[in-house]
Amino acid sequence: MSRTPLPFDPSGIQLDRRQGLSRQLYQALRERILGGQLGSLVRLPATRDLAEALGVSRNTVVRAYDQLYAEGYLQGRIGDGTYVAELATKARSKASHPPVKPSAPAQSNLLQRLQTEYLPPPRLDAPRAFRVGIPAFDLFPFETWARLQANFWRHPPMASLGYADAAGDPQLRELIAAYLRNSRGLVCDPGQVIITSGAQQAISLCAQMLVNVGDGVAVENPGYRAAGKAFALAGAQLHGVAVDEEGFDTRQLAGLKDCRLAYVTPSHQYPTGVTLSLPRRLQLLEWAAREQGWIVEDDYDGEYRYRGTPLSPLAALDQHGRVLYVGTFSKIAFPGLRLGYLVVPPTLTEAFSQVRALGVRHSEIGTQAVMAEFIAAGHFQRHIRRMRRAAQARRDALLNGWPAAVPGCQPLPVVDAGLHLSVRVASRARELELVQKAAAVGVELNALSDYWLPDSPGSADDRAGLVLGFAGVSEDHIAKALTALKKAWG
Repeated sequence: MSRTPLPFDPSGIQLDRRQGLSRQLYQALRERILGGQLGSLVRLPATRDLAEALGVSRNTVVRAYDQLYAEGYLQGRIGDGTYVAELATKARSKASHPPVKPSAPAQSNLLQRLQTEYLPPPRLDAPRAFRVGIPAFDLFPFETWARLQANFWRHPPMASLGYADAAGDPQLRELIAAYLRNSRGLVCDPGQVIITSGAQQAISLCAQMLVNVGDGVAVENPGYRAAGKAFALAGAQLHGVAVDEEGFDTRQLAGLKDCRLAYVTPSHQYPTGVTLSLPRRLQLLEWAAREQGWIVEDDYDGEYRYRGTPLSPLAALDQHGRVLYVGTFSKIAFPGLRLGYLVVPPTLTEAFSQVRALGVRHSEIGTQAVMAEFIAAGHFQRHIRRMRRAAQARRDALLNGWPAAVPGCQPLPVVDAGLHLSVRVASRARELELVQKAAAVGVELNALSDYWLPDSPGSADDRAGLVLGFAGVSEDHIAKALTALKKAWG
């Protein structure tokens, strides 16, 4: 008995029997339809005939046909078999012509600003001396954290597995409010606390909610560039405000008539390390109340105070609801946790929660629940004390081991707070030389000139210096790095 002739030659279909046969057959037939080898309304062979021709089971062909049916490549006629769908004609005609290079899409204002306002790529290797912004990863109680996490996920509350409050886990917010009241003197309701994915998201929320396109925003200069970029992306015009021995120079605010917001790091200015004086704090609060402006206070490493108790934040002195307080767990735990918080005035809580709900719905619930238990069980306060002692010991190792006289570099300053220090250098050329020679021996230094706004007044030499983080590695590691620096710098 002669075999029914097939409408196309299947010999070109090569199937690898070590992989899914039906998927391979589906892809081969789809390519022939799109490429025009199987034209519109061409009748396909019966599944049994094609299976025999290819030497596969009929089920393999049936599954491939079913997938092509589902995606619209095939159509059936009752009692008359299977045909290539007419819709494939349009797809084939497009596929048979050479591709046309698409024109560049019109860019939004945000995309255009991203061409100039971007962050350098993160450093993905292990911490080393003297990286900035890194706490003592090696001291985090990972075993305790793992136990708490396992306990939560072993029997998670069913109510926690659905969509949650955009502002964050209620217990964690209550514990953060209690912590701020006891450690900072900042009295706030738990409803004012909004959980974020680190301090950067909190700053970006402030930029999104408080700044209109064209508004002036005062930022410390030198300062935390990532904050400035977040406000610039929101359409703000950045005004660099000088930082002196008393911190943010509030006197310059009088000349900024369009200024709507000021971003400051008063407890430990980033990157110079100075503390905003009390007179300046009061002047800043008076400006915000008088001008109906906002203050975004970034207390990124306020837990690290080596003389006396941590300073009260601006938010604790605010009598007019103009300060938004940014906190983070990154400098006590580790940045990879991506857990921070924002304390907003009562009038803004609902709006901030709604905007966050539209952006990310809510934060991952497990990390919030574990952090809440970590705080409630007393582990957090014990860890803070341990981290503060370790950071102080590592600070001392850097201060005591630093070369006695580095040409062109001022002596290291007194360091009463924070996880880094800054030291001035005589010129931009000397700054680059010191940074490059350190990098050649595996030591990481940051150039102070990188923290200034591009249009800053004065010469490049006036902005030169070094920024050194001291908390991320052990005293032994610091000693080895200092030995390497002494040799590299001669």
